Formats: sequence, structure tokens, C-alpha cells
Amino acid sequence: MYIFDGFTDAFKKGGRIEIRGFGSFSVREYGGYVGRNPKTGAKTEEGAKRLPFFKVGKELKEGVNGR
Repeated sequence: MYIFDGFTDAFKKGGRIEIRGFGSFSVREYGGYVGRNPKTGAKTEEGAKRLPFFKVGKELKEGVNGR
């Protein structure tokens, strides 16, 4: 669990984590929007949020595709 604690701390600070040959993790910010409750149809305000994002590395992508 210690490695994931380090990842979490880096993301909280807005950092980026790269694992060579595998990919990179970063945090992307998304603006707010008006959503809709599918059950009731009522509009809901969704605030801005930050979410983790993974970008696959070239070596991993080529390995999966058999190149």
C-alpha cells in the first residue's frame, strides 16, 4: 500500500507519475456541467472535478498489439 500512498500524495499536489515502458498517470481537471437524473429527469448541477488519467506507453501498446 505504500506505493499507492505515494501516488495519491503526488496527485494531490498536481504531479505526474511515469513508469517507463508502461505509461503515465496524471490528474485532469474537468469543468462543471448541468446533468440530469435519469430516474426523475431533474436537472442537477455538477461541480468541477479532478480525476486521475492514464496514458498508455508506446512499449506496452506495441506489446499488446503484437508488434
